[in-house]
Amino acid sequence: MSFFLIFVLGAIVGSFLNVVILRLKSGEKISGWRSHCPHCRHDLSPLDLIPVISFFLRRGRCRYCRKNISWQYPLVELATALLFVGFFWFNLERFDCIDAWTCLFPLAVNWQLIAALLRDWVFVSVLLVIFVYDLRWYLILDRVTVPAMIVAVLANLILGLSWPSLLCGALIGGGFFWLQYVISSGKWIGGGDLRLGLLIGLMVGWPNVLVALFIAYLIGAVFSLYLVIGGKKKMKSPLPFGTFLAIATGLTMIWGEAIVNWYLSLLYV
Repeated sequence: MSFFLIFVLGAIVGSFLNVVILRLKSGEKISGWRSHCPHCRHDLSPLDLIPVISFFLRRGRCRYCRKNISWQYPLVELATALLFVGFFWFNLERFDCIDAWTCLFPLAVNWQLIAALLRDWVFVSVLLVIFVYDLRWYLILDRVTVPAMIVAVLANLILGLSWPSLLCGALIGGGFFWLQYVISSGKWIGGGDLRLGLLIGLMVGWPNVLVALFIAYLIGAVFSLYLVIGGKKKMKSPLPFGTFLAIATGLTMIWGEAIVNWYLSLLYV
């Protein structure tokens, strides 16, 4: 029952993330105006806004103008729901909570679990926005990364991560992309990647930032090779690297510590 409720919550948050993504692109105020069709601008009713379900009930079309609605809507909603459930499960395991209800409600509330869960959900939401926006428009917005840096610092310090770990993570994450930016005079990467590197370092800290960078470049290399072999891209074609960084950071949030420990165990065998 608890997993179903988390799934529903994640789908609702995913619906809101769609609004954030599209209004960041259009320049509309995120808090202003009701949700509307991106084509005919007709205000949507509550029945049009049921996450995932409404898309399929309307067969992927606006019921007012009958134009196609982007698959982004159900995919982001479903992805957010699954990620919320996944990180819920991960945090239950991390805090040795067999029964979610006894850990969360009402007398034996595990406040550290709740704080970690909320932090991870916020991080995942930010990464999803970055993932989709960079995938579609090849941009990483400061309007997303800069406020997220502040949230990451506060949340991680509250949860007990040391400020040297966060500082070192930020310096390595940001410095790595800053060095590439300087060497290439901005041809290899943009300023958005630099700020995203800072954010990743503040999200996962040291030494997990190294894991995130390694996974991102590994995914990027495999994906690039696939596109080049398939004739869909050329060697010098731009790629939405922020998308790969977002995926890698999410994976690092779950398995980063285990990967670091595994690697260190190889060094000291």
